[in-house]
Order: sequence, then structure tokens, then C-alpha cells
Amino acid sequence: MESVKQLKTWINQSRHIVFFGGAGVSTESGIPDFRSVDGLYHQKYDYPPEQILSHSFFIKRPEYFYKFYRDKMLYLDALPNITHKKLADLEGKGKMLAVITQNIDGLHQKAGSKKVLELHGSVHRNHCIKCGKFHDINSILNAASIPHCDCGGLIKPDVVLYEEALDEEVMNQSAKAIASADMLIVGGTSLSVYPAAGFINYYTGSRLVLINKTSTPYDSRAGLLLQCGLGEVFSEI
Repeated sequence: MESVKQLKTWINQSRHIVFFGGAGVSTESGIPDFRSVDGLYHQKYDYPPEQILSHSFFIKRPEYFYKFYRDKMLYLDALPNITHKKLADLEGKGKMLAVITQNIDGLHQKAGSKKVLELHGSVHRNHCIKCGKFHDINSILNAASIPHCDCGGLIKPDVVLYEEALDEEVMNQSAKAIASADMLIVGGTSLSVYPAAGFINYYTGSRLVLINKTSTPYDSRAGLLLQCGLGEVFSEI
């Protein structure tokens, strides 16, 4: 593809690349997204997924929350795909300034990326809401129903739920990274969820690349637009 050749040229010319990714980065690792036709939000449950994954539901119905969370949010056997691996490779070559992700699966780190900014948190980090003690994923997996800390407090995943704000420090670091990038690659996201989607506005350079199977509200601003899967593109990089 001519567009992939252009992408490779820009990557070769750039020294401070930032990648901003959404659910489409991990779907090729077997992790379903939320909003596609076959996504989580189109499946049937006793409550809408948006309600189950809200802070108030977590507090009021932790047993149901954790049943859903274990069944539908944890994909611990998933492996990094070609996109994760190529991004880590670019960082190893000193070209990738940061990976900013809306995903919570930890696959970028598993692939070897070091500078990963997780806008929506991670399933691999959990804390007691009473004493603040850190708990790894095993505390969630091994609990009979509701995971509790030694102090008796409820353990909560470090995942941003509905009704919760994004971490301010992560947002500031993400905005700073994008503002200082000489190339911004946005992939696997519809750019429809805010405030995350608004981060693209911090980029003022001329090498904006959008890679997504469907159109986004920012397509007209892209210097390079590839409407296809990420694996198809990154397998050629």
C-alpha cells in the first residue's frame, strides 16, 4: 500500500513518536471491544454494562460487579500481537516517546514497552478502598466472591469506572507527550469517548496518522488515513 510506504517514511524521519490507541489495538489479541456490533455493549445482561461498570454499582452491588468483571473484563491469557510488539520495538530504537492507551489489559507492557500511559487504568493493579494497600490480580481471581483486604476493606480494581474521573497526572503526562511529539499515530479507536479523544487536539505537528477500520470525527485532520486493521499495517512496518 502506498499509504504504508508513507507511514514508514514518516517513522524513519521522526524522533519523538507518540502512539495513542484504543480497543482496536487489543482485539487482534482476542480481547473484544465495547462498541462494535459484536462488542460488550451489544450483549444482554440483567443490567446494562455501562451501569454494572459504574462506581455507584460497584459500591452497591459488588458481588454482581465482580461476577461480571471476572467473566467479561479479564483476559489474562491474551498475548501481545504484532502492533504491541512493533511499538515496543520502536521504543527500543529510541523513536517511541510514549504509548498512550485506553486499554486496561497490560499487553503493551507485556510486549516490552516501558513508557505506557494508561488513561483508564489497569486490571493488574488493585487497591483496598479502606487502607490503600496494593493487591495484585490474584486477590481478585482467588476470592470466592467479593475480594476483601486483610483490614476488611473492599478491594477495587485500578480501572476507571463510569462516574469516575481519569487520573489527573496520567492526563497531564499524556497531554505533554502529545504536545512534544513530532509524529502522532492514533490507532484502533473511534475517537468518540471523551475526555480521552480530546487529547488529539494537543498535537500541533504535521504527521498525524489515523489507523482505524471505521471513520472518526478527526479523519479530515489526518495527514495520513488508513481505514484498515492495525495488524495489517504494523506487519508491514
